[in-house]
Amino acid sequence: MRVIVFVKATEDSERGDLPTAENLEAMGRFNQELTEAGIMLAGEGLKPTSQAKRVAFDGASRSVIDGPFAETRELVAGFWLWEVRDMAEAVEWVKRCPNPMPGPSEIEIRPLYEMEDFGDALTDEAARLHGYDKD
Repeated sequence: MRVIVFVKATEDSERGDLPTAENLEAMGRFNQELTEAGIMLAGEGLKPTSQAKRVAFDGASRSVIDGPFAETRELVAGFWLWEVRDMAEAVEWVKRCPNPMPGPSEIEIRPLYEMEDFGDALTDEAARLHGYDKD
């Protein structure tokens, strides 16, 4: 099962405060453990939303919204993409993670859709377009 693990933003991360050397090393060791265990597929930290853009869709219309964005606690400051046996394993790994922020913080774990989750909607053509072999 693949999951995306979101490190939620804080006021510190939205200010652009960088981690301490100690925290950067601790997170590096954790990432190394994830990699050696075959869990981590990808992971990166994100710059503050003051450097971000959003594109809003309404039918054929598109509009660009410049950051920063409100509601810091709803924003993402970084992510990992993991391959785990199940949600319980993902939770156990997150519980081992060093606190990613100087103060209180949260990490959210969300399962990814897999092609087989789409059932009858996954036609042969849709599978081909997404690079999925149904057989």
